[in-house]
Amino acid sequence: MKTVRVSVDFRQPSTLPKGRVDRCRLDGTTEADLALQQAEDDAEAMQDAARFVRRVRRRLGLTQQEFARRIDVPLDTIRNWEQGKRYPTGAAKALLKVLDKAPEAALLALG
Repeated sequence: MKTVRVSVDFRQPSTLPKGRVDRCRLDGTTEADLALQQAEDDAEAMQDAARFVRRVRRRLGLTQQEFARRIDVPLDTIRNWEQGKRYPTGAAKALLKVLDKAPEAALLALG
């Protein structure tokens, strides 16, 4: 596969690649359209996070309750993560990444 790099200056429409931008659609996009797309993207990101948490827990062979106890977070937090109501941030997000990549070492370190 060959990679082609293209320089684009959005202030100069002549630099835009041909056939890649639907100017009519772009010009017709409203703030409401943008807000709707943002909401859809956010909802999809939440579901991606929920699938990730559920996958990590299941790979470890733990129930939600066991998982919550092992990583020292409330059971409701695990449920909210897996249902896509909330998503892990900060140290919890980092811990989930470590559990995904090196589960044995992470569980050993957690005791």
